[in-house]
Amino acid sequence: MVELNLENPVFITYLIASAIMVLKVMGQGWITVYRMLKVGAGYASPEDLQRGMINTSPDPSQLEVDEYVDRSRRMHRNDLENIPAFWIAGLLFVAVNPALWLAQVLMYGFVAARLGHFWAYATKQTHEIRATFYSIGSMIVIYMACHALLAVLA
Repeated sequence: MVELNLENPVFITYLIASAIMVLKVMGQGWITVYRMLKVGAGYASPEDLQRGMINTSPDPSQLEVDEYVDRSRRMHRNDLENIPAFWIAGLLFVAVNPALWLAQVLMYGFVAARLGHFWAYATKQTHEIRATFYSIGSMIVIYMACHALLAVLA
């Protein structure tokens, strides 16, 4: 396919946005682990209570929800619910060869929306602020999918 090569600036835009989102998803997982280790709580599985070099004093209370850890876990889950749809819709969008300016606005807009969502969640902004960033990202993904679908059906 001609569109999926490094000579296509739309595809390069997709690669850059996608790579940033890969780093976001993977980074959020590491932030969750860091928080878990920092507070020694918020563990997810019963086997996490086994004594080891990291957990030298296991306690059943470590399996209880810890807000500091769980906030990061919720952010990670939200990424995993939203970013894969961007990867798929973005690739479909590239395949129908949209205008470069449109691809850049949408794809970099999605990255900005996800980073805004991260900021809003991490700093405990109101639900309305967080939902605004979510909605912007969601509408971008929906638009890209519809654009690709309409281009194929036309």
